[in-house]
Amino acid sequence: MEIREKIFVNLSAVKEKSPLIHHITNYVTVNDCANVVLALGGSPVMADDLDEVAEMVSFASALVLNIGTLNSRTIESMLVAGARAKALGVPVILDPVGVGATKLRTSTAEKLIRELKPEVIRGNMSEIMVLAGQNVAIKGVDSVADEQGSTVIAKNLALKLNCIIAITGKTDVVSDGRRVCLLDNGHRILADVTGTGCMTTSLVGTYCGVTKDYYTAAIAGIISMGLAGEIAQASLHPGEGIGTFRVRLLDSIYNLTPEILAREGKISDE
Repeated sequence: MEIREKIFVNLSAVKEKSPLIHHITNYVTVNDCANVVLALGGSPVMADDLDEVAEMVSFASALVLNIGTLNSRTIESMLVAGARAKALGVPVILDPVGVGATKLRTSTAEKLIRELKPEVIRGNMSEIMVLAGQNVAIKGVDSVADEQGSTVIAKNLALKLNCIIAITGKTDVVSDGRRVCLLDNGHRILADVTGTGCMTTSLVGTYCGVTKDYYTAAIAGIISMGLAGEIAQASLHPGEGIGTFRVRLLDSIYNLTPEILAREGKISDE
């Protein structure tokens, strides 16, 4: 079965099974992440208290960890939830938001990777370069790195960490260490809305909740966001901006079909 066919099957499975996706995420985008999972067809839960995370993740189909707004309490909760997820075979998806910006972010991301061995790591180019041990400038939690060499970095880091590496940017790159897939959907306006990266990670997590093929799941999550961004932007009228776009983005995710993915998805192998 080709990647496109697998993506279509996975989208249908999400809508049929409504997988529970446990998030320990940041408070800036938590509502967006919950809504985008619902829009795709999954069921989000945003539990982060240490006294319940291990129990909650035992009901889940995937665990999404996002370090966007770190604090000592949630770091401990991520480690406890992640350990329980690994014991149960629940996939862990890591979004290393702003890694490299501070020592805390970097050390936390490194510890989560070392102890939990996530199935998928999704980040922008700056974040992935930091994890790969390369020097890069960080501006807050935003990427300032260009995409030159992104396929090599993704492939090498995926081999090193034995996981799926997904780099989102103008051209998205997904690698499992052997294969590399390039995705060319999306629109620049996505970068003007807070949370679209976090939402993309949540979509990846939702697809991971219905398949063990995490390479395809990462591709599916990223292309779903890219396509939805294109559709939402194309629907804007003069005088409408990012507020309307945000609403239309959720609508576009909600209305995604295998037929739309087949017709509009821009997927190529490196």
